[in-house]
Amino acid sequence: MIVLDNVPSGALLLAVGVLFAAGVYLLLERSLTRVLLGFVLLGNGTNLAILLAGGRAGAPPITGSGTAEPMSDPLAQAMILTSVVITLALVAFVLAMAYRSWQLHGHDEVQDDVEDTRIAQLAGEDAPSYADSDALESGTTLDEEAVGVRDEVALPDPAVHPRARGGGDGT
Repeated sequence: MIVLDNVPSGALLLAVGVLFAAGVYLLLERSLTRVLLGFVLLGNGTNLAILLAGGRAGAPPITGSGTAEPMSDPLAQAMILTSVVITLALVAFVLAMAYRSWQLHGHDEVQDDVEDTRIAQLAGEDAPSYADSDALESGTTLDEEAVGVRDEVALPDPAVHPRARGGGDGT
């Protein structure tokens, strides 16, 4: 007979999955209020997952209490306390950002960065097309083409540039 003392309830596992799924879905939204709710749901899902990983409840983890029952794992309780503090700090930060956005713009929706959009468009225009490469049409290799390219970071030749020898007067 198999003893399932440390197997968590299926309903609690389902609750962890739903909390994580809803939290991630809300984090992907543009509204900071929904992002805030996503952080709260993820924090609660994390706390429940750590609680489930801690195993069965037992006697208080106090040495010398004199009970015959096995003690609870204090590490899970400490991790949950740490998770609560981190979640609270993150919620306070996002709440402050949402409030400031509401003050400045009248809404808490995060807009696309104009500069990022411009750079993405420029990168799309300058993207190389490998289907009609100049090197394939001319029959030269990339090494042969690289010989003729000027190296912009190379050190100047001292014979050509007298200042590179250390003589600043040009002699």
